[in-house]
Amino acid sequence: MAAVSTFESAARSYADLVRRIPADRWDGPGLGDWDLRALIGHTSRSLITVSTYLQSPAQREDVSTPQEYYARIAEYMSNTGAEAIVERGRQAGRDLGDDPLQTIDDLIERVLGEVEIAGDPLIAVIGGLGIRLHTYLPTRVFEFAVHNLDIARATGLSFALPDDVLEEATVLAARIAVLTGRGNDLLTALTGRAALSPSFSVV
Repeated sequence: MAAVSTFESAARSYADLVRRIPADRWDGPGLGDWDLRALIGHTSRSLITVSTYLQSPAQREDVSTPQEYYARIAEYMSNTGAEAIVERGRQAGRDLGDDPLQTIDDLIERVLGEVEIAGDPLIAVIGGLGIRLHTYLPTRVFEFAVHNLDIARATGLSFALPDDVLEEATVLAARIAVLTGRGNDLLTALTGRAALSPSFSVV
Protein backbone atom coordinates (compact mmCIF):
# COMPACT_ATOMS: atom_id res chain seq x y z
CA MET A 1 0.00 0.00 0.00
CA ALA A 2 2.99 2.32 -0.55
CA ALA A 3 1.07 4.24 -3.24
CA VAL A 4 -1.70 5.08 -0.77
CA SER A 5 0.73 6.01 2.01
CA THR A 6 2.71 8.42 -0.15
CA PHE A 7 -0.47 9.92 -1.57
CA GLU A 8 -1.67 10.59 1.97
CA SER A 9 1.68 12.13 2.87
CA ALA A 10 1.47 14.45 -0.15
CA ALA A 11 -2.11 15.47 0.61
CA ARG A 12 -1.41 16.22 4.26
CA SER A 13 1.70 18.24 3.43
CA TYR A 14 -0.49 20.29 1.07
CA ALA A 15 -2.99 20.97 3.84
CA ASP A 16 -0.23 21.86 6.30
CA LEU A 17 1.30 24.33 3.82
CA VAL A 18 -2.01 25.99 2.94
CA ARG A 19 -2.84 26.36 6.63
CA ARG A 20 0.22 28.60 7.03
CA ILE A 21 -0.76 31.09 4.31
CA PRO A 22 -1.78 34.50 5.73
CA ALA A 23 -5.43 35.32 5.05
CA ASP A 24 -4.54 38.48 3.12
CA ARG A 25 -2.39 36.58 0.61
CA TRP A 26 -5.07 34.43 -1.02
CA ASP A 27 -5.85 36.96 -3.76
CA GLY A 28 -2.19 37.62 -4.50
CA PRO A 29 -0.08 36.20 -7.33
CA GLY A 30 0.02 32.43 -7.75
CA LEU A 31 1.42 30.91 -10.93
CA GLY A 32 1.11 32.30 -14.45
CA ASP A 33 -2.50 33.42 -15.01
CA TRP A 34 -3.62 31.96 -11.69
CA ASP A 35 -3.89 33.97 -8.51
CA LEU A 36 -2.96 32.10 -5.35
CA ARG A 37 -6.51 30.86 -4.71
CA ALA A 38 -6.68 29.41 -8.23
CA LEU A 39 -3.28 27.72 -7.79
CA ILE A 40 -4.41 26.20 -4.50
CA GLY A 41 -7.70 25.19 -6.12
CA HIS A 42 -5.90 23.56 -9.03
CA THR A 43 -3.76 21.63 -6.57
CA SER A 44 -6.89 20.41 -4.79
CA ARG A 45 -7.86 18.70 -8.04
CA SER A 46 -5.27 16.04 -7.18
CA LEU A 47 -7.87 14.95 -4.63
CA ILE A 48 -10.99 15.72 -6.62
CA THR A 49 -9.94 13.73 -9.68
CA VAL A 50 -9.21 10.64 -7.59
CA SER A 51 -12.69 10.78 -6.08
CA THR A 52 -14.31 11.44 -9.47
CA TYR A 53 -12.44 8.71 -11.32
CA LEU A 54 -13.24 6.14 -8.64
CA GLN A 55 -16.82 6.49 -9.88
CA SER A 56 -15.72 5.74 -13.47
CA PRO A 57 -14.64 2.11 -13.85
CA ALA A 58 -12.60 1.16 -16.92
CA GLN A 59 -12.96 -2.01 -18.94
CA ARG A 60 -9.32 -2.33 -19.95
CA GLU A 61 -5.88 -1.21 -18.78
CA ASP A 62 -4.48 1.26 -21.31
CA VAL A 63 -1.71 2.64 -19.09
CA SER A 64 0.50 0.46 -16.90
CA THR A 65 2.98 2.96 -15.39
CA PRO A 66 2.75 6.54 -14.06
CA GLN A 67 5.30 7.76 -16.63
CA GLU A 68 3.24 6.29 -19.45
CA TYR A 69 0.25 8.22 -18.15
CA TYR A 70 2.11 11.51 -18.65
CA ALA A 71 3.35 10.48 -22.07
CA ARG A 72 -0.16 9.46 -23.16
CA ILE A 73 -1.95 12.59 -21.95
CA ALA A 74 0.57 15.09 -23.34
CA GLU A 75 -1.18 15.33 -26.71
CA TYR A 76 -4.61 15.33 -25.11
CA MET A 77 -3.65 18.22 -22.84
CA SER A 78 -2.14 20.20 -25.72
CA ASN A 79 -5.45 19.91 -27.56
CA THR A 80 -7.46 20.97 -24.51
CA GLY A 81 -6.17 24.55 -24.68
CA ALA A 82 -4.41 26.61 -22.03
CA GLU A 83 -7.43 28.79 -21.31
CA ALA A 84 -9.59 25.80 -20.42
CA ILE A 85 -6.95 24.57 -17.98
CA VAL A 86 -6.62 28.02 -16.44
CA GLU A 87 -10.39 28.31 -16.01
CA ARG A 88 -10.63 24.90 -14.32
CA GLY A 89 -8.08 26.08 -11.79
CA ARG A 90 -10.01 29.29 -11.18
CA GLN A 91 -13.24 27.37 -10.72
CA ALA A 92 -11.55 24.95 -8.33
CA GLY A 93 -10.37 27.97 -6.35
CA ARG A 94 -13.88 29.37 -6.19
CA ASP A 95 -15.19 25.97 -5.14
CA LEU A 96 -13.03 26.12 -2.02
CA GLY A 97 -15.62 28.57 -0.69
CA ASP A 98 -15.48 30.95 2.24
CA ASP A 99 -13.58 28.54 4.48
CA PRO A 100 -11.01 26.98 2.14
CA LEU A 101 -8.99 25.41 4.94
CA GLN A 102 -11.99 23.46 6.20
CA THR A 103 -12.98 22.55 2.65
CA ILE A 104 -9.51 21.14 2.00
CA ASP A 105 -9.43 19.24 5.29
CA ASP A 106 -12.85 17.73 4.60
CA LEU A 107 -11.85 16.84 1.05
CA ILE A 108 -8.70 15.08 2.21
CA GLU A 109 -10.53 12.99 4.79
CA ARG A 110 -13.27 12.04 2.32
CA VAL A 111 -10.91 11.06 -0.48
CA LEU A 112 -8.51 9.15 1.77
CA GLY A 113 -11.49 7.24 3.11
CA GLU A 114 -12.60 6.40 -0.41
CA VAL A 115 -9.11 5.27 -1.40
CA GLU A 116 -8.75 3.13 1.73
CA ILE A 117 -11.74 0.97 0.84
CA ALA A 118 -11.37 1.03 -2.95
CA GLY A 119 -8.65 -1.57 -3.40
CA ASP A 120 -6.86 -1.19 -6.72
CA PRO A 121 -9.60 -0.93 -9.35
CA LEU A 122 -9.28 -0.05 -13.00
CA ILE A 123 -10.48 3.54 -13.38
CA ALA A 124 -11.14 5.68 -16.43
CA VAL A 125 -9.16 8.93 -16.22
CA ILE A 126 -8.69 11.93 -18.49
CA GLY A 127 -9.03 11.01 -22.13
CA GLY A 128 -10.89 7.84 -21.17
CA LEU A 129 -7.66 5.98 -20.45
CA GLY A 130 -7.94 2.90 -18.22
CA ILE A 131 -5.41 2.77 -15.39
CA ARG A 132 -5.10 1.06 -12.01
CA LEU A 133 -5.77 3.33 -9.04
CA HIS A 134 -2.37 2.55 -7.51
CA THR A 135 -0.72 3.47 -10.81
CA TYR A 136 -2.66 6.74 -10.97
CA LEU A 137 -1.92 7.83 -7.37
CA PRO A 138 1.81 8.50 -8.02
CA THR A 139 0.78 11.00 -10.71
CA ARG A 140 -1.23 12.84 -8.06
CA VAL A 141 1.75 12.76 -5.71
CA PHE A 142 3.78 14.33 -8.51
CA GLU A 143 1.17 17.07 -8.96
CA PHE A 144 1.04 17.75 -5.23
CA ALA A 145 4.83 17.93 -5.04
CA VAL A 146 5.24 20.34 -7.94
CA HIS A 147 2.37 22.61 -6.97
CA ASN A 148 3.19 22.62 -3.27
CA LEU A 149 6.56 24.02 -4.27
CA ASP A 150 4.76 26.53 -6.51
CA ILE A 151 2.60 27.62 -3.57
CA ALA A 152 5.59 27.96 -1.27
CA ARG A 153 7.44 30.00 -3.90
CA ALA A 154 4.44 32.28 -4.46
CA THR A 155 3.97 32.94 -0.75
CA GLY A 156 7.61 33.02 0.34
CA LEU A 157 6.92 30.37 2.97
CA SER A 158 9.68 27.98 3.94
CA PHE A 159 8.65 24.49 2.96
CA ALA A 160 10.18 21.06 2.46
CA LEU A 161 8.40 18.16 0.84
CA PRO A 162 8.19 14.95 2.89
CA ASP A 163 11.02 12.62 1.90
CA ASP A 164 8.72 9.95 0.47
CA VAL A 165 6.88 12.51 -1.67
CA LEU A 166 10.07 14.16 -2.91
CA GLU A 167 11.63 10.80 -3.82
CA GLU A 168 8.57 9.51 -5.65
CA ALA A 169 8.05 12.74 -7.60
CA THR A 170 11.71 13.09 -8.55
CA VAL A 171 12.02 9.49 -9.69
CA LEU A 172 8.84 9.84 -11.73
CA ALA A 173 10.15 13.02 -13.36
CA ALA A 174 13.29 11.13 -14.42
CA ARG A 175 11.23 8.23 -15.78
CA ILE A 176 9.02 10.60 -17.77
CA ALA A 177 12.12 12.21 -19.24
CA VAL A 178 13.54 8.85 -20.30
CA LEU A 179 10.25 7.67 -21.81
CA THR A 180 9.78 10.89 -23.78
CA GLY A 181 13.33 11.09 -25.11
CA ARG A 182 14.67 13.75 -22.75
CA GLY A 183 16.63 11.48 -20.44
CA ASN A 184 20.07 12.31 -21.85
CA ASP A 185 19.53 16.04 -21.32
CA LEU A 186 18.29 15.50 -17.78
CA LEU A 187 21.12 13.16 -16.77
CA THR A 188 23.72 15.48 -18.28
CA ALA A 189 22.34 18.38 -16.25
CA LEU A 190 22.02 16.39 -13.03
CA THR A 191 25.67 15.40 -13.23
CA GLY A 192 26.87 18.95 -13.87
CA ARG A 193 27.87 18.47 -17.50
CA ALA A 194 25.53 21.06 -19.02
CA ALA A 195 22.62 23.29 -18.10
CA LEU A 196 19.06 22.58 -19.13
CA SER A 197 17.40 25.05 -21.49
CA PRO A 198 15.01 27.49 -19.75
CA SER A 199 12.05 25.84 -21.49
CA PHE A 200 12.97 22.26 -20.48
CA SER A 201 10.16 20.34 -18.79
CA VAL A 202 9.27 16.68 -18.46
CA VAL A 203 5.54 17.49 -18.66
